[in-house]
Amino acid sequence: MTINVVLVVTVGILVASGVYLLLERSLTRVLVGIVLISNAINILFMVASGPAGTAPLFNLYEPEQMSDPLPQALVLTAIVITLGLTAFILAMAYRSWQVTGSDDVQDDAEDAAIRRLAELDAASQSYDENSGSVIDTTNGTDDDPRGSAGDDAGDGEQVSPPEGEQR
Repeated sequence: MTINVVLVVTVGILVASGVYLLLERSLTRVLVGIVLISNAINILFMVASGPAGTAPLFNLYEPEQMSDPLPQALVLTAIVITLGLTAFILAMAYRSWQVTGSDDVQDDAEDAAIRRLAELDAASQSYDENSGSVIDTTNGTDDDPRGSAGDDAGDGEQVSPPEGEQR
């Protein structure tokens, strides 16, 4: 089996361009990046399937002359999936443009706070360094997933586990 080097290089260029566009903040560029990567993978499937052959119809041709229908079916499935993903991202980009006037992805407020704390190398005020849990600022208690059977009941006294349970 001979491999078409031009198609393999084309796949590499399309994937590299697609990944570059995926790393952008604009949803339109992300969409173009996904389409480029999808097309590259489809070409890769066709290159990997081997040379073109005759139609895979039973008892009409020798099996050595027939082309494999599985890669073609995979490419058709990938095209349908890419169409659905493209429609979804287009809808997200359009809605983002309606709401904000641009299709750029904005920073999340929590991400910005974490970035600021990382630059300052400080813990947030809602983190209790002694217990290692996050303090609920709405009612002033710790978020303890163990419930009331934890080590600290909030008032300093120990809480024993329910009967039949061991620690």
